[in-house]
Amino acid sequence: SSGINAEYGAFSNCFSSFCTTTRKFCFNRKSVKMSAKNGAKIFKQRCDQCHTVEAGGKHKTGPNLNGLIGRKTGQMAGFQYTKANIDKGITWSPETLDVYLTNPKKYIPGTKMVFAGLKKKKDRNDLIAYLVKSTK
Repeated sequence: SSGINAEYGAFSNCFSSFCTTTRKFCFNRKSVKMSAKNGAKIFKQRCDQCHTVEAGGKHKTGPNLNGLIGRKTGQMAGFQYTKANIDKGITWSPETLDVYLTNPKKYIPGTKMVFAGLKKKKDRNDLIAYLVKSTK
């Protein structure tokens, strides 16, 4: 079924299954434990200064992220994106966020986002779980 588990998040169209025993999702055919609770801490430490997630939240240095999953790059109304972000033309999903959050400037050359990225896969997974849950 579609939806998010309160602690372990997933975008149902991108994850094939969730095991309630191991509390892990199948992500790109690998079992990955994701903690939206830990992702919220990472968001507060690394993202909150530039982004908001709630519906109707204001833009800061970066855009409000509400409705992020399923939206194309550079499309949040009212935010001044770089041409690079607009022209990238990908749709945000857990998979594209994983690549982007590893090294934003490499994935979208010309982006104005100054964030260096998250090198640890677990941190990216947790942050993505939080973003999927909090930006619906």
